[in-house]
Amino acid sequence: MEPPARPTTRIKICGITRAEDALAAAAAGADAVGLVFVDQSARRVSLDRALEIVRALPPFVTRVGLFMNAAPAAVEQTLARVPLDVLQFHGTETVADCSRFGRPWIKALAMGQADLPDWDEWAAADALLLDSHGSGKLGGSGEAFDWSKIPALQRPWILAGGLHPGNVAVACRRLAPAAVDVSSGVEKSPGIKDHGLMQQFIEAVRHA
Repeated sequence: MEPPARPTTRIKICGITRAEDALAAAAAGADAVGLVFVDQSARRVSLDRALEIVRALPPFVTRVGLFMNAAPAAVEQTLARVPLDVLQFHGTETVADCSRFGRPWIKALAMGQADLPDWDEWAAADALLLDSHGSGKLGGSGEAFDWSKIPALQRPWILAGGLHPGNVAVACRRLAPAAVDVSSGVEKSPGIKDHGLMQQFIEAVRHA
């Protein structure tokens, strides 16, 4: 009897700022796109641009909104304009802060620091995203963290930080994350995606 097939690793292309890049990501097979609503990010999108991107996407591509220490009113204003499916929080938000909006949510945890996160603190999150940023900072730096720091998590988790077409297959085979998240690793410049690199990245994951 053959062993059960390993679940497909899901793929999110983050930091999308143009509708044409979102469409290219979806056409290449991305499961989700990420829209950044953080003022200090080079990949930040306005509500008007975010709505344009979301409306251009085909059905069943998950729309993820990224926030970092945003005021609740700002998140509510975004949700009133942009139909997001999932929220992703990168700051010092508490569980109560993340869960108050009635949407599935992801907590990004900083792996680029000496102290590891308190995993039990985030039991209520729909998923954990392990990124290379330090505490209180946003991802998208293009730098990886030490993968040996990842414990055997008994729940869905997402690998981010320094991924690109050249290393994502190794990451998937070695770590078996439920999903991978890439931003700068498939870009020409911050927020401008390279369609060829997105295709290569997604193919590398699918063949891992």
